[in-house]
Amino acid sequence: MLIPQALLGIVTFIAVAWIFSESRKNVNFKQVIIGLLIQFLLAVLVLKIDAVRNGFLFVGDGVMALKDATVAGTSFVFGYLGGGDSPFSAKDGANTFIFAFQALPVVIVVSAIAMLLFHWQILPVLVKFFSKGFQKVMGIGGALGVCAAAKMFLGQTEAPLLIRPYLGKFTRSELFTVMVAGMATTSISIMVLYGMILEKVIMNPIAHILTASVISVPAAITISRILIPQVGEETSGHLVVPYKFSGSMDAISQGTSDGMRLFMNILAMLIVFLSLVALTNAILGLFPGIGGEPMSLQLLLGYALSPLAWLMGIPWDEALIAGGLLGKKTILNEIVAFISLASIPQGIFSAKTSLIMTYALCGFANLSSIGIQIGGIGTMVPERRQEIISLGLKAMIAGTVASCMSGAMIGIITSFG
Repeated sequence: MLIPQALLGIVTFIAVAWIFSESRKNVNFKQVIIGLLIQFLLAVLVLKIDAVRNGFLFVGDGVMALKDATVAGTSFVFGYLGGGDSPFSAKDGANTFIFAFQALPVVIVVSAIAMLLFHWQILPVLVKFFSKGFQKVMGIGGALGVCAAAKMFLGQTEAPLLIRPYLGKFTRSELFTVMVAGMATTSISIMVLYGMILEKVIMNPIAHILTASVISVPAAITISRILIPQVGEETSGHLVVPYKFSGSMDAISQGTSDGMRLFMNILAMLIVFLSLVALTNAILGLFPGIGGEPMSLQLLLGYALSPLAWLMGIPWDEALIAGGLLGKKTILNEIVAFISLASIPQGIFSAKTSLIMTYALCGFANLSSIGIQIGGIGTMVPERRQEIISLGLKAMIAGTVASCMSGAMIGIITSFG
């Protein structure tokens, strides 16, 4: 049941993108097929080939080890609130995990390490390696290849910085692909946070999140090139280092400052968005329920997006809740959606559904990201700001579809055991 269902989903995603394409006659279906094959092969390599899977697991274990290392800092700064020894005994069943002090600080640590890896030329080497692969296999230009490769590790505004001099020369299709890739993937600065949230949901969460970030890039390129086909020459170019550090300590210092801004931004967004969800549900609760369930934002989103969840290979009896998670991610953000996924009672979702949803939710495609891209990329190329604004909503939808394609691919692959 699952294999034809997920295959139907992928075909549907491609067909709908083609229907809404700006130029259907210019869609390169050879590149579409290549993009799907690359996404499938990358997922198979990571999930089924022992050597590659063990490599990702090793990286995942290393990244998760940062969580334990971060506790050394949080327990010193925040004491027992940050994970240190408690001066009193907690009541049975009491939740002693404090998200703001025990989970979020890892974002600051990873941000500092990422800048250090950039200074040591480790991240640039990885970006160049993947960039050449994307250029050769996906048929994209050098500048776009650099951005696509960087998007596996960096955020949706940091990655375009590496090709800032070329953004003004990009075709409409290339600019749109930059935006969609930013929406469909995540960044290394926040992967550990996802892993901590999903520790009790799936096995080896970081390995899967890394995989999702890798396989969603060809999906993003494929979907974006269908919606806005490339016409004319590809833009050539190479990596431009946007960071200038005087030494390792300077890199750590700048990374720490960047991470602190991200920490405060996430903290503020969670407080506001979760409060808005509760307020919305309180208002909706005044209306009659549906099917014996009280009216809520999750319920409405579940009904609206459950067909999308079903198309990824999720059983219909689980699709309603899965659709609600997709809606939360789109309207709020993926962190809220992951927290909701982690709070679902055991037995509601099968292990396969939890895995598919991990991939589908692993991306920045939400309403606030439209503003982030307008502010970030729009500042880099102010002459194209209006074009970026006009493409924002379409990029968010395309990014969501690309992430769902990754979820469908995983649904197919895991069906083989």
